[in-house]
Amino acid sequence: MRRRRPPKRVILPDPKYKDLVVAKFINGLLYDGKKSVAETLFYAAMDIIEDKMKKSPIDVFKKAMENVAPLLEVKSRRVGGATYQVPVEVRDTRKQALAIRWLIRYSRLRSEKTMAERLAAEFMAAYKNEGTSVKKREDTHKMAEANKAFAHFRW
Repeated sequence: MRRRRPPKRVILPDPKYKDLVVAKFINGLLYDGKKSVAETLFYAAMDIIEDKMKKSPIDVFKKAMENVAPLLEVKSRRVGGATYQVPVEVRDTRKQALAIRWLIRYSRLRSEKTMAERLAAEFMAAYKNEGTSVKKREDTHKMAEANKAFAHFRW
């Protein structure tokens, strides 16, 4: 590494739940810097979850995040002209980032009418350990498992 690392940005917790992870999720959700729109969407999704599941929506969100976060992933590593997919453990910050990214991506691909409904549906599916974002985690784990033979190339 040649230069110093850029400092981590300080993110303020979200106004409603006073939670940092929620704030990060909302930041991942926004388009064109429209934070108020993203906040409205997220809170609407939470209201939908509360109506449908009769549980604390923040608990459903946290459990969904936990169920989507991967433990292992593969990284490409070149060794003598060949590229190997080497399984590595995922750091906590990256786990969180990947979970947020996958939940948002697969929510956007859903067929419900509004984005709030899609988000709510994806959260509820992930909470029950089903849905596309959980499938993505399973695929990531499978890939790491399949390439376990190259684990000795870890660096």
